[in-house]
Amino acid sequence: MLSKKFVSATLEYSDWEREVPAPYMRRSFELASIPECATLTVCALGFYRLFVNGQEITRTRLAPYVTNPDQLLVYDLYDIKDRLTVGKNTLGFILGGGFQNNFGGFIWLFQEAPFRSAPKLAFALEYVTDGEKTLIEADENVLTHPSPIVWDDFRVGVRYDARAEIADWASPVLDDGAWAHAIRALPHEGERVISDVTPIRVRKERHPVAIWREGDAFIYDFGINDTGLTRLRITGERGRKITVLHGETLIDGKFSQENLLFTKTNKKAVGMPAFTQRMEYILRGEGEESYSADFTYFGFRYARVEGITEEEATPELLTYLVMSTDLAPRGEFSTGNTAINTLECMSRRATISNFQHYPLDCPHREKNGWTGDAALSAEQTMLRFDPTANYRLWLHAMCNTQNREGAISCIVPTSGWGYEWGNGPAWDRAMIELPYQAYRLRGDLSLMKVVETSVMKYFAYLKTRLNVRGLLAIGLDDWVAPENAYKPPLEFTDSTVTYDMARKAALMFRALGKEAEARYAEDFATELRAAIRRELLDSETMTFARGEQSSQAMAVYYGLCDSEEEKRLAVEVLVSEINRHGGHMSVGILGHKALFRVLSEYGYDDLAVNMIVREDAPSYGVMLKEGYTCLSECITGKLQSLNHHMWGDISAYFMEYFLGMRINPEECDVKRADIAPHFPSALPSARGYHLTPFGRIDVTWERHGENIHFTLGYPGETTGSIIAPDGYAFAAGEKVKPAKPGTYTFVKTS
Repeated sequence: MLSKKFVSATLEYSDWEREVPAPYMRRSFELASIPECATLTVCALGFYRLFVNGQEITRTRLAPYVTNPDQLLVYDLYDIKDRLTVGKNTLGFILGGGFQNNFGGFIWLFQEAPFRSAPKLAFALEYVTDGEKTLIEADENVLTHPSPIVWDDFRVGVRYDARAEIADWASPVLDDGAWAHAIRALPHEGERVISDVTPIRVRKERHPVAIWREGDAFIYDFGINDTGLTRLRITGERGRKITVLHGETLIDGKFSQENLLFTKTNKKAVGMPAFTQRMEYILRGEGEESYSADFTYFGFRYARVEGITEEEATPELLTYLVMSTDLAPRGEFSTGNTAINTLECMSRRATISNFQHYPLDCPHREKNGWTGDAALSAEQTMLRFDPTANYRLWLHAMCNTQNREGAISCIVPTSGWGYEWGNGPAWDRAMIELPYQAYRLRGDLSLMKVVETSVMKYFAYLKTRLNVRGLLAIGLDDWVAPENAYKPPLEFTDSTVTYDMARKAALMFRALGKEAEARYAEDFATELRAAIRRELLDSETMTFARGEQSSQAMAVYYGLCDSEEEKRLAVEVLVSEINRHGGHMSVGILGHKALFRVLSEYGYDDLAVNMIVREDAPSYGVMLKEGYTCLSECITGKLQSLNHHMWGDISAYFMEYFLGMRINPEECDVKRADIAPHFPSALPSARGYHLTPFGRIDVTWERHGENIHFTLGYPGETTGSIIAPDGYAFAAGEKVKPAKPGTYTFVKTS
């Protein structure tokens, strides 16, 4: 049962001026015998921790989820039969503000959310004894008391006063006679669902690589920019306050959070407190104490610790708890090229560290589920991890943001922000790109089934936004291009992306047996493609829009050329444009997905690799030069977020071209996988794998003089070809062989 009966400890909630402690809540009940079965469903708005008879069993960090409760209510399901005893039993909860009271999210209007309130709790305990069912729900019999978490915010951090701890607060032995009764809270009408997402876990612990004094504080350097929490361990006098600030970078050798704050650069934030990524701990003064922040997480490499002595500033004082959704691995890539290898590691770290229930843009400044970032990362994420269950629930939430007109918000969840700015086709395509990658790589149509109705409504909405030229220009463009002058017209990127969306939707509708919907999407795609070619193509020179790198690469990649000759002419314009920029990238995040693939497809592997690794901006290599350990928000070296995954599609490019893994190349048979490797001169070797639904594909190759020794592991249920790249052939002169496990030699022919 998914109960709609919510209770709160109080009607008050924290803000910048007011501290309202996170509540303890407990509900006790008596059992004459152990029940035959006992299930518990829990929904908290925002987060909860669950204890049964004093033992914590919370299924995930940040439980149950992050959602707009007027649209979606997410419940966790527990089997607690084996945790119950004869006699008195107690369910214990601690509630955090989460998304329900996200006053630190003022840039995106979370502090004005219509659902904002004190945290709320609903649960339903159902157990059967001697065939008789008993139901216990949250009501006034729930008792409550302030917890030591005196102040918490999803983005800002936590203040914890250990002096307020209550021993055995969740145990049946506690005397709770002085506790207050909970009050009934207003319900929400969001759709109710049980969560099946992969949980958020602490995946590893990291210890400091350096510690030094900075004024009255001490800086801890953990060597890697990642996502998680710090665990404080200290012995000290009662009432002393320890403050731990978390940041990504040093400026002039000093700890800084400047790149994480909006208080100087955004007019909505001017005058707001400059608090972010903050953990405050007040000692109880009884032996060794240990604490890591509740109901939040931080993105950081460095921690600044205030309130400790030099003797206390030891490596044991602070430990990095690396935390993210515990996605199962499905692929890897590595190479003998140090720069490419490091970028691959940075991409992987940025991808997994920003996956907290669903893909976020960054783990510190925003913690927002930006749809555009997720769309750009879907392919490389699916090649390397299994995010399917988490994508499914997030897409469910995305559909619930769709308004009457058919538009969807650019951030999911949202309190209402993101319809007037920040969305548009290049971002909204997450609704189709995530299901498409699940279908292409896994043969899985379950994600498309979630969104199919919303997709049709969305296409109908887009048709109302077509301009007199039959094109679209309504959203964000080729974001963070090095210069605005390098961006293609919005008409081009919006219309091209929508054409691609409609084509992919038609493919999936047909696979679902939805022929009418498939024809509708197909016709829309045909109309858009014709309009792009009519209005934005100089067919004599095969220049699309203004001929920028993004427009030329996207035109070839997304299929806007009618023939192979047109493609080659368009690539010539692309290479000319690259030369005009001195061999540098001039793309934003929309163009980069197409750029390197198109270059490799037409024989420019070495140019693509050089553009990626060169250390003068704009490039990926500038991140290496600056010593970053995650992908940055910018390819220009500008100091912004240093942990963004939106540039991470190079990982898919590496796997698909340098390993040659072309899964389902015709988009109609997930059991087909061609192996078509490329051998850029900068790579001495490469290796990696991808786990398909039918088994694992392993590729390893290395240079021996001018030739390539190539080893393939290939599952028996899969069919395909091994295709030699231009300039190479198999030892007997063939260009194509049936794909089978074994060792092969590619001989250089030119």
